[in-house]
Amino acid sequence: MRLIAAWTDWLEAERSRLPLWLPVFMGAGVLAYYGLRFEPAVWLGSAVALPATVAAVRLPRFRWLLAPLAATALGFASAQIATARAPPIEADLPYRAAVVTGVVHAVEILPEGRRITIQPAFLDGAAQPLRRSVRVRLRSTDDGELQTGDSVSLRAVVRPPAPPSYPGAWDLQRDAFYAGLGASGYAIGPVERTAQAQPHGFMRLVQRLRETIAARVSAVIPGAAGAVSVTLLTGASMAIPPADHAAFRDSGLAHLLAVAGLHIGIVMGFALLLVRFGLALSEHASLFWPTKKLAALAALAVGGGYMVLTGMHVPIMRSFAMACLFTLAVLADRLAVSVRGLAAAAAVLMLLVPWEVPDVSFQMSFSAVLALIAGYEALRPWLRRLHGKSWRRRFGSHLVALALTSALAGSASAPYGAYHFGHVQVYFVLANMVAVPLTAMWVMPAGLIGLMLMPLHLEALALVPMGWGAEAILWVARATSSLPAATFAVPHMPIWGLCVFSLGLAWLGLWRTRLRLIGVAIMAAGLTSPWLDHPPDLLVSNDGRLIALRTPDGAFLQAAKGASKFTRDAWTQYWAAGSFQPMADDAAGMVRCQADACLLLPYPDRPGALLARGAAHPAGCGQASVIVSGEPARGLCPRPWPALVDRFVVWRNGSAAIWLEPGGARVLTDRAARGERPWVPPVPKPRPPAASALPPALVDEAVQPGLAASVSAADHDNGE
Repeated sequence: MRLIAAWTDWLEAERSRLPLWLPVFMGAGVLAYYGLRFEPAVWLGSAVALPATVAAVRLPRFRWLLAPLAATALGFASAQIATARAPPIEADLPYRAAVVTGVVHAVEILPEGRRITIQPAFLDGAAQPLRRSVRVRLRSTDDGELQTGDSVSLRAVVRPPAPPSYPGAWDLQRDAFYAGLGASGYAIGPVERTAQAQPHGFMRLVQRLRETIAARVSAVIPGAAGAVSVTLLTGASMAIPPADHAAFRDSGLAHLLAVAGLHIGIVMGFALLLVRFGLALSEHASLFWPTKKLAALAALAVGGGYMVLTGMHVPIMRSFAMACLFTLAVLADRLAVSVRGLAAAAAVLMLLVPWEVPDVSFQMSFSAVLALIAGYEALRPWLRRLHGKSWRRRFGSHLVALALTSALAGSASAPYGAYHFGHVQVYFVLANMVAVPLTAMWVMPAGLIGLMLMPLHLEALALVPMGWGAEAILWVARATSSLPAATFAVPHMPIWGLCVFSLGLAWLGLWRTRLRLIGVAIMAAGLTSPWLDHPPDLLVSNDGRLIALRTPDGAFLQAAKGASKFTRDAWTQYWAAGSFQPMADDAAGMVRCQADACLLLPYPDRPGALLARGAAHPAGCGQASVIVSGEPARGLCPRPWPALVDRFVVWRNGSAAIWLEPGGARVLTDRAARGERPWVPPVPKPRPPAASALPPALVDEAVQPGLAASVSAADHDNGE
């Protein structure tokens, strides 16, 4: 009886918080859709969501069951609708050289050269354009004037979007599917502007404006500081040098380059102060007008313009949704920042862009904001006691608040960063305590003043100081990332572990009674999941050029000419291997190589794998449960044949992961892991070598099966 009474009291105390869980169930529905290995009927989600919603309204006694069901089905349906609205992939597009013509949709500045997106795009003078856009990296020496809306023609090597680096890795083809990207590549000739045209349509005008602002900022602030300044003002971060990108990532300052809540908060705060100051100059406005509410509306309009200017990415859209709720709260004289506002923003985004839910930006953004709201809600009485009247107490309280903000946001989002990137930053609190005030009080205000001065061509007055501040932020990132053990690799967390951690974070952040502390134990269980998971023992890339073995003594790699550095780095991160050793004999006898094959025996009590190198009947066939090879290897061993993962297997089915188990080898290919989904290309068909349209220097590589997936880090557009 006491247990029932306690349960009843808890439900009564938390009744107002129950609706906050509906976005959590919506997210579960979205993830359930993307976790399927087949495409469900397009009406399935809606067929469940509509009746469940009506029943939840009409049957209040069963609302506790029907409302979560309706929310889950609504999330599932939103993902289905988004998929149905996307154009089909270019399934028959080969990896080849082609003359690409069309209209420039966007121009991006890179550390070396530029990259353009063409839509509509025509290949080799075809009568009909591709259904999707084509993105091409221009040659570094190609510096001709080019703007959005221009018609262009160039010769380029194009390819479909690259598949995942290993089964279960991040799906770049799914990203390209929802982004409308059909192919990417690099130019092998100069781009020719065939017509100069003014952009038509609102978003093309915005894109032209972004490019103009970026060019004028770069002209005043050269180098990496200029690239950082362009990122803060337009959201385009491609021009930042890779070394500085890595410094921001390793120091825990990468969120400064992902335009989101901090940036729009600074912009709206600056606009709010400016408008209120302007209204205060008028005695009549100060006495008779609701200046605070008018300033809040003006700040919201400026924030919306900044969101559009910076590309309307998910973090900034989430922040703008929160800003809308903030403004409504100001107009209604209610509490501005709350968990309810965050829940509403999450629900709106999942309806608009459900494909972003599995993405790191969505996960890190919402986890950080939830931790901040819930943390300050719980610690507010203690922080009030810390705040005093003396300047020392006030300065100390602001310092504590700054450190607490960095600690809460960084700790909540770190597991998501570790899952997607494989490492954790150690000094993120220290770096943020210096870089965030610099950004908020120096760099961003100077940049906004520079934008206002651009019509007068006086932007240098503000952009030069902005560049000094950007240099200071770069120094903080570089200095922090160079500290000893600034980052450390962590074992890969399985997807179920990340889901458990997310449940614990939601439990801790959404409830308000002491039972919320159960969430800490749930989060800890999710964080221990890497030690309960068994990664594959062997990985084979989707072109057969990379084959890796994981052993207790380290990781070994066989790399053929032209192997993808991007894939190799992804494997290093996945296994937290640090570095690979060459596939050669080791002291422990786990790798035993001869001229024609290597016998891989990471476990002394289990059958191993045979890494064949082309010769028939190599030694070790009887000790292997699987044959792996970068070349066709069928029939190399006498019957009964072991499992086979060779060049043709990965060409048809994508990369392969192999577990060496006591009963034999277990093989999982990328196609088996993803199933038949709209963004997964069909099984490729063999093409005769004579059909290749690549330049002569590339023909010998193009005829090899699976070359379309072999992408170097230098021109891996999807991985940048």
